[in-house]
Amino acid sequence: MSDSTPEDRVKEMLERVVSALGVGGPIRIESDDERIRAVVAGDDLGLLIGRQGQTIDAIQHLAYRAAFRPGEERRRVEVDASGYRERRAATLRHDADRAADDAVRLERPVELEPMSAVERRLVHEHLRERDDVETHSEGEEPERRLVIEPVED
Repeated sequence: MSDSTPEDRVKEMLERVVSALGVGGPIRIESDDERIRAVVAGDDLGLLIGRQGQTIDAIQHLAYRAAFRPGEERRRVEVDASGYRERRAATLRHDADRAADDAVRLERPVELEPMSAVERRLVHEHLRERDDVETHSEGEEPERRLVIEPVED
């Protein structure tokens, strides 16, 4: 497989994982200059996603490591399971908006639940558009939390 592409290596790795777990169906690969996105289709993909997305995050990390050979230009690798990532992102944005509103209303910092670095980055970027709050992370993995603070006038 010396002439395989990063996309081929991601797909092959995911096929092995999905087969070993006995879940999922076809794997679709999309790619552009910035990322490789692999989507596993199927029903009952809870085992692939794992508790709070921990399993799919680990699989995504392994897919990234498998994708690139020394000297190859690297891109982001994203692994999704039947829309899990977008559903989770929508939930995080909703929770972040509610917590930001609380921080402003209560005039005090509000902590969100512990989340992965990928999820914290999504929330930081989402709330960056607001000028009434600022965000930072506190704590150590796996209990690292995002804190939303009202901006003082």
